[in-house]
Amino acid sequence: QVQLVESGGGLAQPGGSLRLSCAASGIIFRVYTMGWYRQAPGKERELVARITSSGLTNYADFVKGRFTISRDNAKNTMYLQMNSLKPEDTAVYYCNTAPNPFPSWGQGTQVTVSS
Repeated sequence: QVQLVESGGGLAQPGGSLRLSCAASGIIFRVYTMGWYRQAPGKERELVARITSSGLTNYADFVKGRFTISRDNAKNTMYLQMNSLKPEDTAVYYCNTAPNPFPSWGQGTQVTVSS
C-alpha cells in the first residue's frame, strides 16, 4: 500500500524559506520519478517540480530559480527547499509520483506565505 507523508509546511513571510519533506513507503521509491504538487484554494492541483530516479530535475516556471527539489533514495525521502517565497505560493503541498501520480494522496502540508 502506497503511503506518502508530507511535512515541513507552516507560515512564512514573503521572501522567507521553508523546507518540505516527503516520506514514501509501499513503493520501490528509487525507481520512480517523484514530484511535488500544490493546490491553492479554488484552484486545481498543479505540478511544481519533479525529480527523476537519477536526480534530473524539472521545475514549473513559476518556481524556477526559487525552489529546489532533491531526494535521498536510501531514506525513501524527497525534499523541496523553497526560498524567496511569495504570497501566491500559499497552498497545500503534496508529493506523489510524476507525471502520473498514484490515485492515493497524502494529507499534504499547508504552506502559508503572509506578512
